[in-house]
Amino acid sequence: MKILGIGNAIVDVLCKVSDDFLIQNSLTKSTMKLIDEDEFKKLISSLRIEETISGGSVANSIVGLSQLGNKVGFIGKVSDDDLGKKYEEGLKKENVDYLYKKKLEPISTGSCLILITPDSERTMCTYLGTAGKISENDVDEKKIKNSDITFLEGYLWDEGEPKKAFNKAIKCSNRTAMSLSDLFCVERHKLHFIDLVKNKLDIIFANEQEILSLTDSKSFEDAIDFCKQIKKEIIITRGENGAVSIKEDSVEECQASKNIKIKDLTGAGDLFAAGYLHGLINKMSTKDSLMKGTELSSKIIQKIGARI
Repeated sequence: MKILGIGNAIVDVLCKVSDDFLIQNSLTKSTMKLIDEDEFKKLISSLRIEETISGGSVANSIVGLSQLGNKVGFIGKVSDDDLGKKYEEGLKKENVDYLYKKKLEPISTGSCLILITPDSERTMCTYLGTAGKISENDVDEKKIKNSDITFLEGYLWDEGEPKKAFNKAIKCSNRTAMSLSDLFCVERHKLHFIDLVKNKLDIIFANEQEILSLTDSKSFEDAIDFCKQIKKEIIITRGENGAVSIKEDSVEECQASKNIKIKDLTGAGDLFAAGYLHGLINKMSTKDSLMKGTELSSKIIQKIGARI
């Protein structure tokens, strides 16, 4: 297996909303907020659902990699309920090897309410459900050792059992990649993320906002200097300013795609990571890997949802 992803197995529920809806519900645009099941039901009660699909950040990347012809797998915790069954079916349809044996859990399968405003920005309200209860027992050591790269998401990291699952995956992995996932995650777990980035990860994906927060940098140039010093492969997406890859002292840039009609930014970072990792495991140049990531992210933002 080329890449094994481990992440939150979340069913995405996409809805279009006004900016006023975010204000009325005390939501900060373009961020992710963790909510409980009651909050989820309250928010969705007044909305019209555009689409429901098997999601989760790393799962979206893994599906993108599968669509590009790579042999990939995914580990994510669901319950043996209706949403859990749909989740598993969704991955299998995309030729992803789903490496989790579901059973009926005390907590239901997780869901993410993705709120799309008229400017195409997405604000996420996530009920983790049983996805957030992943443990080291759910992580198959042999599968990880037989994969070229293990791809993790910052959304999954938390104290307790998820942290143990993370550490087991990193310990067994040949190469470990991780997405910082969201500004909320970075600010919540900054000291732990700094340790991961400096000492445990090989490949890191972040957007400009996340890397500035993680490094406490006042400018993008300061963040670049930090990335050079730690000698890792760090890939930063910058929206309309393109993307940058830093490997030791080498900095490679790629321009953003021009003249595209944006419908929904959901999954842009996930599909960028898929394109870049596709280039990496198929021995493409860094420039071509950045271009492949840009190509996939450009495609996904011209449609609703996080699957091409």
